[in-house]
Amino acid sequence: MHTDTVHDSLFYRPGAVLSQSELSSARLDGLVFEIGSGYMPADVPEDRSARMTALGPILCPGFAASGSTAAWIHGVGNAPPFQHHIQRVVEHRPRVKTAPNVVVHETRLPPGDIVAIAASHVTSPQRTMTDLVLNADRYPDYFVWMHLLAREMPWLLSEVFERLDHRERIPGRRIALARLERLSAECDQDDVTR
Repeated sequence: MHTDTVHDSLFYRPGAVLSQSELSSARLDGLVFEIGSGYMPADVPEDRSARMTALGPILCPGFAASGSTAAWIHGVGNAPPFQHHIQRVVEHRPRVKTAPNVVVHETRLPPGDIVAIAASHVTSPQRTMTDLVLNADRYPDYFVWMHLLAREMPWLLSEVFERLDHRERIPGRRIALARLERLSAECDQDDVTR
């Protein structure tokens, strides 16, 4: 597992130390930038740990960020998704109190599909792409996120294709494999036109 951290003192949530209006003024002055549910100093890079820290309020103990939320944490997209996804990482089913814009997936993630960032969990890039291509029909915003992730990390496409190609009893597998082939062709065409 890979671990990154961002110090809590570098992340400002409205109402904690500064009000929303004070933080908005600081943003207009170029002193901070908005990230997820809070703000960070302008000279701190918006990396995976910063994005994970920004999502602190939606991440419940015993769960990992997954799907489009994980794609955003891994560096794709300019803003977090409107609807967040979390998935269970512990053996027992913990009680969950989430916001209305959080989808909870109860299927337990295997340890090999989890990465630790900023003292929280997120699905690995490979697992994230797998979830996006398998569940795009169920969650339409996944189409956008799988394209963004494919452009940012094109090597994932062959890894996920191989992973799914060898496992026959996965619902939606054939459609996901076809999506991966289309994404690969789009990435190849993007390389040619650059």
